[in-house]
Amino acid sequence: MNRNFPYLFLLIIICFSCKKKETPAPSYPIPPTIPTLPTTLINPSPNTQHISVLTQHNDNTRAGLNNKETVLTTANVNANQFGAIFRMVVDDQVYAQPLVVGNLSIGSGNHNVVFIATVNNSLYAYDGDNGTLYWKNNYTASGMRPPAASDMASSWCQPYQDITNNIGIIGTPVIDSSTQTIYFVARSTDGNSFVQYLHAVNIVNGSEQSGSPVAITASIPGTGDGSSSGMVSFDPRRNNQRQGLALVNGVVYISYSSHCDWNPYHGWIFGYDASTLQQLTVYNDTPNGENGGIWESGMGIAADVQGNLYITTGNGTVGEGNHYLETGNGTSENNPNPNPTSLTDRAESALKLTPSDSTLQVTSYFTPGNYVDLNINDLDYGVMGTLLIPNSNYYFTGAKDGNIFLLNKDNMGTIQQDIPLNVSLHCQPAYYLGSANEFVYVWSENDQLRALLFNRGTNTFAANQIVSTAAGPIGGTGADLSVSSSGIMDGTGIVWATHALGDASATVTPGILRAFDANDVSKELWNSSQTPIDALPSYAKFSTATIADGHVYVPTFSGEVLVYGLK
Repeated sequence: MNRNFPYLFLLIIICFSCKKKETPAPSYPIPPTIPTLPTTLINPSPNTQHISVLTQHNDNTRAGLNNKETVLTTANVNANQFGAIFRMVVDDQVYAQPLVVGNLSIGSGNHNVVFIATVNNSLYAYDGDNGTLYWKNNYTASGMRPPAASDMASSWCQPYQDITNNIGIIGTPVIDSSTQTIYFVARSTDGNSFVQYLHAVNIVNGSEQSGSPVAITASIPGTGDGSSSGMVSFDPRRNNQRQGLALVNGVVYISYSSHCDWNPYHGWIFGYDASTLQQLTVYNDTPNGENGGIWESGMGIAADVQGNLYITTGNGTVGEGNHYLETGNGTSENNPNPNPTSLTDRAESALKLTPSDSTLQVTSYFTPGNYVDLNINDLDYGVMGTLLIPNSNYYFTGAKDGNIFLLNKDNMGTIQQDIPLNVSLHCQPAYYLGSANEFVYVWSENDQLRALLFNRGTNTFAANQIVSTAAGPIGGTGADLSVSSSGIMDGTGIVWATHALGDASATVTPGILRAFDANDVSKELWNSSQTPIDALPSYAKFSTATIADGHVYVPTFSGEVLVYGLK
């Protein structure tokens, strides 16, 4: 369970987890100490870069690396040469990572286009180089509105503060550049009924593609929490779509956890044919149990080229018959004949899932040996974003008890390495390959930025870590990391971090964007608090900055995406 809430009495994982009439945009005052940035650039320099970022954290490894960035370097990202240059105004908060399509034929020619989704169910297509707005549409269902935090109130979570208002598009969309289609989940309600729709939208004009949208629904056999007559049904109100969507071998995958630990709920994954939007796959990780939410601090499902999916799940039923309820006094309820190795209910686990007929089969898994303690004390697995280390067989995961696990993705039962950090791990890690070394970076709340050196000879991380002395995030939200470089060229590797300046657990707080030398994170190159005009007015929690085409696109909760680059 995310620390964004008071500790509760039921275990689970929490998440943040045709054209319609547009809802009026809320007003977000700019703090008077921050000068207002322009919304467009007049006669910007021609951009020779045309890099695309089509999915959360760049690709399906979720490594967060753009290694084709040729403009931004460790030499020019400094207070004299780099900073905020313009902003893209939107109608509400931005939880989804901005996506980029380079060299797209739109408007009067070919342009680098940034796509921004908001919690008001709106989607914007902006020119990434000068701020021109090409189109915007709202995808709220007819006669409805986006759900709000007040719709998620429950007896054990009153008020619901993790999301401050609207709950429209939360998970990062995914783009298929070959068909010029963006996929996303929009949520709507009339105050009584709740619906979630998968949309497939043309990126050139915002129109719905054939067969779009399609309602997300499912019922599967199961006797678990909330079941009726031997069936478990998807609840579009309680289930939160927080993870980024994934496009894998022609299938769009969508995953779910809950709002505010609101039972009954389960972890779900749906797969839809990217061309027809026909539902192909339904997977529930606790059909005969409870909980098992899938959210990973907003990072997307990882996948390999063979089409296997990799996820970690939160608090809930582990194996057939293992039910442990967090009661606050350490007690639990137990089935007298548990089978913790059963593949049917796999909460509190790292999973390799292989498509099989109309579902996903668990073909390898790892469950921490202390899963009972994790469940009872709300120290769930599955809170940290996870990634596949590129060009390897290793899967990088973390739990709320502070343990980072390096697992063989094809044989997860044996731990390759366990790195105890002794801090909660609500954060998004990232990866970098340089000329001499490769690193995975982690920056959890109440800790410092750490660079873990990966040794290809032993396929483990070195004992020594490079640690930044920069003041880090506090409260219940860690930092969201991305990396840019020009291949493995020295002097081009930069770690980009966004985090809150304050505790963003249940309130909107100012934020900060920081840049570090990727080969030595003890060297901070620049941060947005050095100059007033560069300041980040609010932090968009678990929403990563996007680095592409010489720019850094930073989402906010202030109704805008700030664009940083060379002045």
